[in-house]
Amino acid sequence: MRNPEEPVSDTIYAPATAPGRAAIAIIRVSGPEVGPALRALAGKLPPARVARHVRFRDPDSGEELDDGLALWFPGPASVTGEDVAELHVHGSRAVLAAVMAALSRRGLRLAEPGEFTRRAFLNDKLDLTQAEAVADLAAAETEAQRRQALRQLDGHLGNVYRGWGARLLRILAYLEAAIDFPDEDLPPEIEREVAEGTRRLASEIGSHLEDGHRGERLRDGITVAILGPPNAGKSSLLNVLARREAAITSPIAGTTRDIIEVAIDLIGYPVVLADTAGLRDSADAIEQEGLRRALKRAEEAELRLFVFDATRPVDAGGARQWPGRDTLLVANKIDLAATDQSLPSNAIHVSALTGEGLPALVDALAARISQIYDVSAPVLTRARHREALETALAALRRSLAADLPELRAEDLRLAWRSLGRITGRVDVEDLLDVIFRDFCLGK
Repeated sequence: MRNPEEPVSDTIYAPATAPGRAAIAIIRVSGPEVGPALRALAGKLPPARVARHVRFRDPDSGEELDDGLALWFPGPASVTGEDVAELHVHGSRAVLAAVMAALSRRGLRLAEPGEFTRRAFLNDKLDLTQAEAVADLAAAETEAQRRQALRQLDGHLGNVYRGWGARLLRILAYLEAAIDFPDEDLPPEIEREVAEGTRRLASEIGSHLEDGHRGERLRDGITVAILGPPNAGKSSLLNVLARREAAITSPIAGTTRDIIEVAIDLIGYPVVLADTAGLRDSADAIEQEGLRRALKRAEEAELRLFVFDATRPVDAGGARQWPGRDTLLVANKIDLAATDQSLPSNAIHVSALTGEGLPALVDALAARISQIYDVSAPVLTRARHREALETALAALRRSLAADLPELRAEDLRLAWRSLGRITGRVDVEDLLDVIFRDFCLGK
């Protein structure tokens, strides 16, 4: 919570809805002058947490500005912990400009991006993981992204880190007691309990880090590389899956020279399809560069679709370079293949031209993605979390290897501080600008 001796913060306002013509727009206001400002514009304060129909007027001229709703949330029982108001007005630019100009003349200022959420953090309404979840929830484009952000906003991820921090603090307290009071009659098993507790915690953090970057990939998009020999219909398949002409297609082999990426929503998961250059040896310098990029993207992708021409089943052998369940074999142009054509038993038969087999391909791809990414346990969602956990894990391992109890205690303190930085309990001032600067206005 804010120290009562600190200067009272400014009162801020910002539109909480997207700009442009709309039926309704919401202006959010937070700070110590909210009550007087709302009374000046609406005539009186509405009952707490009850929407009231009001006629907004300019406090200086008395001119009517709009007809809408006013809501009043006295602090600390508000989203920011301060006095908060919401003005629900008609969503035209003229109305918004007039109402915000009136607020500005009352001495209020336009909020910085993320400032409402930042104040909620500073007033202990949210920890940093929840504050980041607010931004993720506002930016979510698929069901999976929404579910992940909502779980984090509910505090599941923060609870994991706070639990580890509490356990680590207890371990550190035991060790400090043994160091500071060597002549006291302390239980002899303290040293063993400290070592076992440190080892268990290091094991749990290590397992948490070995998640295949699922949380980060779910935020940014799961990459699926489409690769295979030239003229196998990779670009046509990309266009069909994307439901638009994203890539140029032609019967000329080697049309695609660079990587073409298209973002799609696949059963609620954010997927980035990457069409790549055909895999073949060539003396052409541009094709060689395209091949290099294709191979690099194939290695980096979470999943791969190896596409080959069903009339040339021998080309399916190129998929051996990427064995495993993360590569789906796709026999395209099945409409041109002979009925007795011998194709690999694990190939999915499709025709990008007629649409035959495409539902089966989508189902197979979706099943694999949901198997990897549909997790109920809290997962890492940001590089910031991963960096802090890696620092904590390294400190715990150093502590286990240290000879002197004083060195072990120092490493445990470093690990505890690293865990605290994730939720914002220690050393967070240098993180705040980085975390909140990417928020939208009004959040």
